[in-house]
Amino acid sequence: MGRQVEALAQFVAKTEWEDIPERVQRHAKLVFLDTLGVVLAGGERPEITRLRERLASTAGTGATVYARGCPAHDPRTAALLNGIAGRAIELCEGLRLVSGQAAVQILPGLLAIAEHEALRGRELLAALVLGYEVAGRLATAFTPRPLAHQNGQASLLAAAAAGARVRRMSADEVSRAMRIATTLVLTPSYTNVVAGATTLNVAGGMSSFVGAFAPDLVFAGFEAQDDAVEEALGSLVGSAFKAQGLTDDLGSRWHITENYFRLYACCNPVHGALDCLQTILAKLRPRPEDIERIDVETYRFASVMRNADPPNFFASKYSLPHVAAVMVVRGKAGHAEVNDDALSDPRIAALRQRVHIGEDAGMSAVAPRLRPARVTVTLNDGRRMTESRMSHRGDFNEPFEEHELREKFRELAGLVLPAAQVLELEGAVDRCEEWQSVRELPQLLRAR
Repeated sequence: MGRQVEALAQFVAKTEWEDIPERVQRHAKLVFLDTLGVVLAGGERPEITRLRERLASTAGTGATVYARGCPAHDPRTAALLNGIAGRAIELCEGLRLVSGQAAVQILPGLLAIAEHEALRGRELLAALVLGYEVAGRLATAFTPRPLAHQNGQASLLAAAAAGARVRRMSADEVSRAMRIATTLVLTPSYTNVVAGATTLNVAGGMSSFVGAFAPDLVFAGFEAQDDAVEEALGSLVGSAFKAQGLTDDLGSRWHITENYFRLYACCNPVHGALDCLQTILAKLRPRPEDIERIDVETYRFASVMRNADPPNFFASKYSLPHVAAVMVVRGKAGHAEVNDDALSDPRIAALRQRVHIGEDAGMSAVAPRLRPARVTVTLNDGRRMTESRMSHRGDFNEPFEEHELREKFRELAGLVLPAAQVLELEGAVDRCEEWQSVRELPQLLRAR
């Protein structure tokens, strides 16, 4: 088996919460808070509530589904439902320099295991940080195939590692959990997004399921081939895997601190263009009918998100013309604005036909290290204004303020819980390393 993968598994098994730098600990709690808010709000989507209802007839107990009423399920099903919910509204955080949304694919499985086994909060947090480290390093080391979306791939293996870590497995067992999990890696496609195929979100939830399931396969005595990780990521779901460098700076570089957060409720690559548009709108203050056209030049991956007639709510999150029109008409592009009603709003529908997207080769050359965009708004009276950015707000050059992320959490959690309970929940997560049992979290949610 690969020496680098084994060294990574040993790091996961041996590193304690106290070994993680304080700045990383603080950031991990913010990632936890952000992800929890997204899961709670995502659980309100109609397809998620219907899925919960369909699974309720066979529901077990032992773990909480973080949704209205806090229903109980067996840990694996709770992990699955919470993971799908977290993917449903396109507001989860993600890896900055490679494709992947690690926390929402890792945390739900950890919450389910930790609640079921009454584990301490610091055990949960340590496993989140270490699982995130595996996700970042595996995603950096492998080359995904062109159409592959990173739900259910590198982060799925990381969820298995994190699930093994929170159960206090040995390094050999962490490695085996990851290698067993390679047989469960999925093949979701980016074409799902423009088609509005919400099945893509199930792939993200399956990572959480595997995080709760793979350790049981290890305990049961299942085996895997020695080079399973290298083969799966290098030859099956990926086209290359470079193990060299997989453990470079291990213990000094922490991938969870190199993530991005989202305030716009849409796919991250288009955020730079939205920042430019927001600046122009603040200066020109046009009415929607005053705008003759909006021209966007950006890097290739963002430029393909140009469908001006998205078929449903999910597809609308990947349509730059739609989200740009929402921002013009409604003033913002958050969860409350980019909603189902926006698709049928005639003002938005008319304006998105006047948004034109093109690729700039120079911008493509610097992505994903930077994510540039240039936006020009032309008004009917002949006035024009152009704004450009080398990357979006929230990136390394201009991180979000912590209060912005906390406001996002309060908005999302407030869709499910009363305001006072939202603040209690926020305070509880701030001190979650002190929890004697993760069961304190669902107990707080059920208190009212």
